[in-house]
Amino acid sequence: MPENHRRGTVLDITVRRANAVDRPVLERFWPLFQHDLSGFRGGLPDPDRSFRSEWLEAECTDADRVPYLVTSLERPVGFAFVCSLAGPIRVLNSFFVVRGARRVGIGSRAVREVVARHPGPWEVAFQDNNPPAVRFWRRVAAEIVGDAWLEERRPVSGRPDLPPDVWISFRPRIPGTRPQIPRSLMIFATWPVAFTL
Repeated sequence: MPENHRRGTVLDITVRRANAVDRPVLERFWPLFQHDLSGFRGGLPDPDRSFRSEWLEAECTDADRVPYLVTSLERPVGFAFVCSLAGPIRVLNSFFVVRGARRVGIGSRAVREVVARHPGPWEVAFQDNNPPAVRFWRRVAAEIVGDAWLEERRPVSGRPDLPPDVWISFRPRIPGTRPQIPRSLMIFATWPVAFTL
């Protein structure tokens, strides 16, 4: 990574919808993302030494989802996967920034750009035992909607052995209106969601 990433300068970033040409980059980032999460969720590679990738496949092929690639100085630095595009609430269900580009503002800027592309209520989940993610998602929610966001714990679907995920819910403000806590956010997603930062 360029030296500027380490000095705390937020460099120009691009957030764009990933396409077929980007698939190899997403496939290379996926095990890094899963490896980061394994420390918080206890996941292990399969016997063939790979992490499960059916979610990645769904992110790239399901019409109700959209993958985004994040680049800085024309280098790939992360991804954001959004699901429930047709539903009442968008879910940022996978988010990853490579370690060399973390803690310089790239992640929060990427999230703001993704959220701006899909108006309406949003949800994001993370794990309490991942302190960097806890700080990051609370800070990003506050950057987007001030104090008009909700936080709650929800069980991980199909994984009673895991502690509950922390979910943040918010509705981005439309210019000229007051921030509001979405009333429609009582719909609970049923898939496990995780993030690393």
